[in-house]
Amino acid sequence: MYSVPAVVSDRTSSRGFVALLLCVIPFSQIPLDAYTPALPQMVHDLGTDNGAVQNTVTAYMLGMSLALVPIGLMADALGRKPVLITGLAALITLSIGCAIAPTIDTLLMLRFLQGAAGSVCLVLTYAIAADRFRDRELTAVSGLLGAAWGLAPVLAPAAGGFLVQFSSWRMVFLVIAGLAAAVLTAVSFLLTETLPAERRQKIDAGRTAGIVRDALADRRFLGFTLVFAAMASAQMVLGVVAPFLYQEQLGFSPAAYGAIALLLGSANLAGELGCTSLAMRIAPRPLAFGAFGIFSAGALTLLIGGALLGSNFWTLTLAGALVLMGCGTLCPMMYGMALGLFDRNLGLLGGLISALCYLAVSGAMAIAAVLPETSPAPLGVLYTVLGVITLLLLVVALPRNGIDSSKREAKRS
Repeated sequence: MYSVPAVVSDRTSSRGFVALLLCVIPFSQIPLDAYTPALPQMVHDLGTDNGAVQNTVTAYMLGMSLALVPIGLMADALGRKPVLITGLAALITLSIGCAIAPTIDTLLMLRFLQGAAGSVCLVLTYAIAADRFRDRELTAVSGLLGAAWGLAPVLAPAAGGFLVQFSSWRMVFLVIAGLAAAVLTAVSFLLTETLPAERRQKIDAGRTAGIVRDALADRRFLGFTLVFAAMASAQMVLGVVAPFLYQEQLGFSPAAYGAIALLLGSANLAGELGCTSLAMRIAPRPLAFGAFGIFSAGALTLLIGGALLGSNFWTLTLAGALVLMGCGTLCPMMYGMALGLFDRNLGLLGGLISALCYLAVSGAMAIAAVLPETSPAPLGVLYTVLGVITLLLLVVALPRNGIDSSKREAKRS
């Protein structure tokens, strides 16, 4: 087992390092959320139906989930920076392709590839952070990264709603390409490589299978990863169902929905910032169960309120805010705790965490595509199921006295 690099002592350098990561990670999520206010418009523009347009979100997540592990392996073998630069360049190119896609079939293909490119921003950001930080410090930094990741559901739909209102959904993808180009420039000049040549791992199928097998056999790793997957699923599903509930059932315009999405996303951001603030002061178990209680309150509000009141603005908005706040705390917390169990192969393991997550999210999105969109109640049922699964996993996986880092095994190196 190698000696974990200490957190840099130069506060300016450390802050600049984290700030750069905070600019990168949203680009795994921005292409997923920015155009969701345009989903109803896209149905008419592309001459298709609601399910096919919602599947452009599913295609993106499938692309992400299938690329995450290979991306992690390449980052462990080649270094973080070259893989990140390549992924950002591909994201720019594919975003332009989405902007000019003539048919829904072409858009679905491009979205799948765009998801594969966007996966680089997620898995490598956490891997780079784990190269430099450990234990509760890693959890706190993961909370910051989760907050930046969560800014996409906060700001992207709001900005996308205004772009759609006054331009079109195609302009959303062009703006994504331009912003990603700016981040690519910053990464090229400012990011330092965090994985020295002596710590890189050659790609070996047998060794990789052994690492994955050992990780999945660890109940803590598997539990943290599956909670992350369940909460991310809840967060993503709301992003594709809510536009139809607010716009078609309640009569809001895309711009108005964008403002509502800003409000809902702020609750998600509050949860993520809460994770960062509280991780150094509260043990994981009470922090996680507190966040789960908030999520459960939102799920029950959707279920009961939807059954009794139908598509009611106040019930839907309050429930969505509670759900997203709980997800905002649990997602970065669980990701950081799962990755923090290990010292090596962080690209591969980060890719594995994210791949399992997005495979679960893709399944949840497929369910969301067939949910009735006349009431929030079906969404409440889905959230209740996810909540029961999450509760069982938290009971089994969470340490009772902080993060147990004493059992990191050298065999995983």
